[in-house]
Amino acid sequence: MILQSKLPNIGSTIFSTMSQLAVTHNAINLGQGFPDFNPDKQLIQYVTDAMLNGHNQYPPMPGVPDLREQIAKKVLDLYGRSYDDASEITVTSGATEALMTAILATVGSGDEVIVIEPFYDLYIPAIELAGGKPVIVPLSAPDESRPTYQIDWNRIEQSVGPKTRMIILNFPHNPTGINLKPADLDELEKIVADTGILLLSDEAYEHIVFDGRRHHSLASRPLLAEHAFVVSSFGKTYHTTGWKVGYCCAPAGLTKEFRKVHQFVVFTVSSPMQVGLSRYMQDPKPYLELSAYYQKKRDRLTSGLAKTRFEPLPSEGTFFLLARYDAISSMSELEFANWLTVEHGVTVIPVSAFYEDPAAPSSNHHLVRFCFAKQDQTLDAAIAKLQKV
Repeated sequence: MILQSKLPNIGSTIFSTMSQLAVTHNAINLGQGFPDFNPDKQLIQYVTDAMLNGHNQYPPMPGVPDLREQIAKKVLDLYGRSYDDASEITVTSGATEALMTAILATVGSGDEVIVIEPFYDLYIPAIELAGGKPVIVPLSAPDESRPTYQIDWNRIEQSVGPKTRMIILNFPHNPTGINLKPADLDELEKIVADTGILLLSDEAYEHIVFDGRRHHSLASRPLLAEHAFVVSSFGKTYHTTGWKVGYCCAPAGLTKEFRKVHQFVVFTVSSPMQVGLSRYMQDPKPYLELSAYYQKKRDRLTSGLAKTRFEPLPSEGTFFLLARYDAISSMSELEFANWLTVEHGVTVIPVSAFYEDPAAPSSNHHLVRFCFAKQDQTLDAAIAKLQKV
């Protein structure tokens, strides 16, 4: 039987490919975005207690009520938005499921979805599976006049048309590390006010913002929040990426459609993890102190790279840092990432992998992405190798 693929252009992700290459060559993996350390022992104990206390069967489809209450409290405290925990908050199988579910629930055949490039690799396949059409709008790449990527709101506004159903945003931004400013929310409000289009805000790194800045969630603006699915990740916040627990906040009407898909994708999410997380969230200290924790690691890697032939770019948030390698090689980003893994034992991710056409010259700016969500000894060992490049 000949099967016609729904995603003919999709193969293994760059993250799987580079991580396997790291294993094959015994390289230090600063590519894929996961911590190489355990979460807080107290959180693990809470989950263990939940298992021992009988929380091992199906929880409610939208999520454990106590956890949804804690999420609502956090969002209200941080962003001033009051979401009803019963009808506007859904616990998901990671931020990934939340993103996929939001797209499948609202994007139909022929709908256009604006995606800002470079972008996380889930967005395009999800849009295509829903029958929609991605409209790619690139960020302005760093050059001699600007040290970081920048949003071109004029290009975004010009890309809005009668078929536009949704704009996908991801800030703090993976892979570039830039974050939204109040002026960016102003520009987004103008677009939404004129069009009423939906927003999907991937805020997985909401608690990792540096240098005294704050995260400007779409939940903080009433107009934007009324049109938005706001998605976040416990995996990024509590160093538990393998637990795959996230959540989505959205107005009741949007949440109703969201849950119609959610219940048939996963139905519900691991019961003991939810119970443990609900207890752990009662203390806001871990997520309030997360930015300072990761800023030290960002600074450690930045200082280390400054002693190499790499040129680190500023990172405003996430646990990623971009660096130029112009002084080392003229290879394409993918070639360079492979070479660095094989010849020098450090794995990174080519930024071109976050573009629609990774091989295009316009997708290659001699930039690679480092993940600094690692133990200090891991970062130091990698820096020592990079100093020899």
